[in-house]
Amino acid sequence: MEEMEEELKCPVCGSFYREPIILPCSHNLCQACARNILVQTPESESPQSRRASGSGVSDYDYLDLDKMSLYSEADSGYGSYGGFASAPTTPCQKSPNGVRVFPPAMPPPPTHLSPALASVPRNSCITCPQCHRSLILDDRGLRGFPKNRVLEGVIDRYQQSKAAALKCQLCEKAPKEATVMCEQCDVFYCDPCRLRCHPPRGPLAKHRLVPPAQGRVSRRLSPRKVSTCTDHELENHSMYCVQCKMPVCYQCLEEGKHSSHEVKALGAMWKLHKSQLSQALNGLSDRAKEAKEFLVQLRNMVQQIQENSVEFEACLVAQCDALIDALNRRKAQLLARVNKEHEHKLKVVRDQISHCTVKLRQTTGLMEYCLEVIKENDPSGFLQISDALIRRVHLTEDQWGKGTLTPRMTTDFDLSLDNSPLLQSIHQLDFVQVKVAWFAFDPGSAHSDIIFSNDNLTVTCSSYDDRVVLGKTGFSKGVHYWELTIDRYDNHPDPAFGVARMDVMKDVMLGKDDKAWAMYVDNNRSWFMHNNSHTNRTEGGITKGATIGVLLDLNRKTLTFFINDEQQGPIAFENMEGLFFPAVSLNRNVQVTLHTGLPVPDFYSSRASIA
Repeated sequence: MEEMEEELKCPVCGSFYREPIILPCSHNLCQACARNILVQTPESESPQSRRASGSGVSDYDYLDLDKMSLYSEADSGYGSYGGFASAPTTPCQKSPNGVRVFPPAMPPPPTHLSPALASVPRNSCITCPQCHRSLILDDRGLRGFPKNRVLEGVIDRYQQSKAAALKCQLCEKAPKEATVMCEQCDVFYCDPCRLRCHPPRGPLAKHRLVPPAQGRVSRRLSPRKVSTCTDHELENHSMYCVQCKMPVCYQCLEEGKHSSHEVKALGAMWKLHKSQLSQALNGLSDRAKEAKEFLVQLRNMVQQIQENSVEFEACLVAQCDALIDALNRRKAQLLARVNKEHEHKLKVVRDQISHCTVKLRQTTGLMEYCLEVIKENDPSGFLQISDALIRRVHLTEDQWGKGTLTPRMTTDFDLSLDNSPLLQSIHQLDFVQVKVAWFAFDPGSAHSDIIFSNDNLTVTCSSYDDRVVLGKTGFSKGVHYWELTIDRYDNHPDPAFGVARMDVMKDVMLGKDDKAWAMYVDNNRSWFMHNNSHTNRTEGGITKGATIGVLLDLNRKTLTFFINDEQQGPIAFENMEGLFFPAVSLNRNVQVTLHTGLPVPDFYSSRASIA
């Protein structure tokens, strides 16, 4: 159950949730942490005043319009709400989990309101530290958000499962570990003390003895608090509003807030959503099983690559030793190239093992958390989070889609030595064919705002404006394929991927001038762009962990793009002639890692051979 622990920790404080509340975006926060990240907005800019003036924009829509202004242009660690003319600039910090959060603004002036209302300033705004959606609080303040009783129960069980072993309460000197607990006596016994003080005869024979862990739960757990309506705190939830997707009380139905909505029995909806979550977990469980088998396959590939490398090196040495002494100098160069491919193959496979392990751990943690939630007997609390959990389970299952469980590297070495040339041609000795090329990003030609790491294979940017970086290697013939993985993706930016000439503009999005051919993509769709002309809008976007593939076929003079091993739209560009460099444009909300030395995808090779 340790993999579930990150599901139980607050994104702000990094500790287990304490009195968690559910935000409208379905994310959770500690009640104290939510109070700490409140930001006060000016009266004239509140959604209430905007609605009074006829605007009709919802609380979320209003703040989403200016979500990009939450962060400053310079990397100073400060941010402000640009949509509020008089809002103070608030220092920006990061929580222990690495999530950007905003501390509270300066304390409000003294007020004559009651202490309960004065605790949250009027027109306070809270921004979810996970999805960055913002909301203006109403007069109820944080009391308007429902409490997540189910999450509290899961955390309680999790913490008790990790607690130290219980000791006997009757041992006189060094207490021994308890083996049973009597529910009637409410005492933990070791075996000797149980036989001496609690013999199984007479009236004691009717007492019920249970394992210590079970006794600890029944002893320590207080009765679960019944969830009450956030609008009517004295009323318990009794029905479920299908349209609003939330439990409601009898008074909500009487007062007309949900009178025209379809409502159903709380217990029936509880059972229905539990069934839906269980069915969704079955599919995710199959994906997790496939992922475990895939990890075994990848680890076997590491061993196979090492064995093939040793075998190939031995063959190469034997061939070179059969030649004249002049071959020895060339032999060292060829061995170096074999070792380079060996190390690259290992790196690609190990990177994929690491990526798949992290994703599997997150999937397992979500599964364990959902299973614990299913055990809950609180219909109201369960229904408050069930929709979000079902969506998360389906989304996680989709992330294990086609291509995720396919090795990115083969175990074979695509090298063969031709030892037929005459001795006078030994100095030209080389491998017959190298199918792949290795390259990194080029710091020398990149915009100054580009930030490099990981031996120039990983890049991000210090600016909110798009900046361009090129690869070190240019291509004028042959078929070339490389991939870029999305390491970080915040606030739905539009990174662009493609190829460019050396003299492309570096301070605008790739494809704005006639020196670049690119695909730019957000979280929902993509477009192709060249010379500032946008074409072929295609549904399907990117998220953190997505893979962008770029295929430059100079034999057929085409450029094609892929997202997660699926072709994105038609062939993007044709009649590609000349020298092209791999290129990317991004801003500070994106970080990508380049993967080169990859073979052309099998399905494209077979398609090209048929054509």
